[in-house]
Amino acid sequence: MICLKGARTLFDKEVLRFWKVSFQTVAAPVLTAVLYLLIFGHVLSDRVQVFEGVGYTRFLIPGLVMMSVLQNSFANSSSSLIQSKITGNLVFLLVSPLSHWAWFVAYVGASVVRGLVVGLGVFIVTIWFAPTGFAQPGWIIVFSFLGAAMLGSLGLIAGLWAEKFDQLAAFQNFVIMPMTFLSGVFYSVHSLPSFWQRLSHLNPFFYMIDGFRCGFFGVSDVSPWLSLVIVGSSFMFVAAVLLHILRSGYKIRQ
Repeated sequence: MICLKGARTLFDKEVLRFWKVSFQTVAAPVLTAVLYLLIFGHVLSDRVQVFEGVGYTRFLIPGLVMMSVLQNSFANSSSSLIQSKITGNLVFLLVSPLSHWAWFVAYVGASVVRGLVVGLGVFIVTIWFAPTGFAQPGWIIVFSFLGAAMLGSLGLIAGLWAEKFDQLAAFQNFVIMPMTFLSGVFYSVHSLPSFWQRLSHLNPFFYMIDGFRCGFFGVSDVSPWLSLVIVGSSFMFVAAVLLHILRSGYKIRQ
């Protein structure tokens, strides 16, 4: 009971932390996604058609929504933990009777909330440019939650590993950003040469976005069930690594 109550308190604190600066943590990512849509949609809307009967702008919207979910889920947990380490207030969590499971639930849960809030904001704003339906909404829900949870877990791992903001920025710029942008947000992997198609299939972010997009159009580059297996397995692996790190106290109690 103490563990659950402590996890709820830490979760509320993390949600309040990003919500108090929502203009920066929510509104700014929404504006960025809209700018992507305006630029790429305007330039390529008449030149590219990925799925039959689906205009490029409509194709682009789910990718931008999922990209926003992933990037902001990662940013929430990673920035929170690195700030706590640098400012020294992490000690208040260390003296509390919180288990590693409580840390996991609170930080990852808050990251999921921020990712989904930003993703919903992006969808509400961009849907005015190209209204789209929900062919299989179950896939939308499953992949948005799994993707946000996985990136929230990765963000916590990055926050534990990094000792300064430069290291965290390097992890985000050289790992998270390339994997996100090269996952089919702006294109179908079927339009790539065979070598790059095979390389894209090694990127778990591709399966998150492809499965999420299937929920809108009912078509995808690969089977959504295959995407579910890969994304689910990736999340369980990352979560297991994170729980082991939290339990060992890596760069927290040392």
